[in-house]
Amino acid sequence: MAQMLAARLHVPSRTLRLEEVPRPQPGPGEVLVKVEAAGVCLSDVHLIDGTLTPLLLRGDTVTLGHEVSGTVAETGAGVTAWSPGQRVVLHAGEARDGVTYTRGVDYDGGWAEYALSAADAMTPLPDTIPFEQGAIIPDAVSTPWGAITETGAVRPAEAVGVWGVGGLGVHAVQLLRAIGACPVVAVDPNPVARERALAAGADLALDSADPELRQTVRAATGGAGLAAAFDFAGVPPVREQAVSVLAPKGRLVLVGLTDKPLTITDGTRFSYLQQRVLGHYGSDMPVALPQLLRLIQGGRLDFSGSVSGVLPLAEAAEAVARLEKKQGDPIRLVLRP
Repeated sequence: MAQMLAARLHVPSRTLRLEEVPRPQPGPGEVLVKVEAAGVCLSDVHLIDGTLTPLLLRGDTVTLGHEVSGTVAETGAGVTAWSPGQRVVLHAGEARDGVTYTRGVDYDGGWAEYALSAADAMTPLPDTIPFEQGAIIPDAVSTPWGAITETGAVRPAEAVGVWGVGGLGVHAVQLLRAIGACPVVAVDPNPVARERALAAGADLALDSADPELRQTVRAATGGAGLAAAFDFAGVPPVREQAVSVLAPKGRLVLVGLTDKPLTITDGTRFSYLQQRVLGHYGSDMPVALPQLLRLIQGGRLDFSGSVSGVLPLAEAAEAVARLEKKQGDPIRLVLRP
C-alpha cells in the first residue's frame, strides 16, 4: 500500500509527530486530494497545547489541518462532479447526520501529502488564485465572513469593533470595510497588529489597555457606541470591554474560542439596553467559499499579503512554534507537502 507523510497529533499526550501513514483510498462519494497548501491556525496551536479537545474524533490520533487546497487525485465510486487535476479548496468541515465535523479536528485534515474529502465538501479554486491564498479562505477568511454577514448581520454604515487583529481579525477588518461598515474600530494590545489593522482598512486602531478607550469609541460613534463588536481574541476581559462600548441593542459576537466563563458584570444594564451575545463557529461553506472566491477574482478583495510564510510539511512543528510565539507577527503560515 502506498505511504504518505502526515503531521499527526496524539491527543492524550498532545504530541505532534511526523509519520509515514497509508495513503487513504476514496470510498463511495469521496475524493482524494493531493494537498498543495495547508494553513496553520491558532486553533491548531490550541489543539496541541490542550486548550481545545476534539469532541467527535474516533480514536486518539488525528492529522491536523482544516485549511486545505490542492488538486483532485482520485475519485471514489459515484463521484461525477470532480475529475483528476481539478484545483479545489476543501471545506473546513463536513455535515454528517446533521452534525458538523471539523476537518483536522474530528477527522483527518490536510497536514499531509493527501487528504480525503466528501465530494460535496469542496469548492473549485480558480486558476488565478494561488494555492496558498486558496488554502486559508475556509477558516481565516470565511469564518469572519460568516460572523459578519450571518451571525452579526452587519449592515452598511453600522459602527463596528474588532478585538484581536490576528489571523482572523485582520480579515474581519478588511471584510467589514468591504461591506461598508463605518467606523471600523480595531482593538489590540500589539502595536504591530494595530498598524496591520489600519493598513487593512480600520478607521481607528486602539490599545486595549488605553484608559481612554471607552471615551474614544463613544466619540468616534457620535456617542452611540458600537452596533456590533467581534471578539476574535477569545479572552474574557476583551468581552467585558466590548460590552462596555456597545450601543443599545448592540450585539457581541464571540468568534475566538476559549474554555473560560463569559461574564456580564452589569446584567441589569445589559438587559435594559436589550443587548445580545451571539456565539459563532465557522461558516456556511457552500455559500461563503464561492462568494469569497468571486470577490477575490473580481478584485474586490486581496489576501496576497495574508500569507506570512511558507514552510515544508516536515517543519510543521516549527510553524506551530512560530505562531505560538508570534515570531514575526504572522497572519497565516502555510505548509506545503
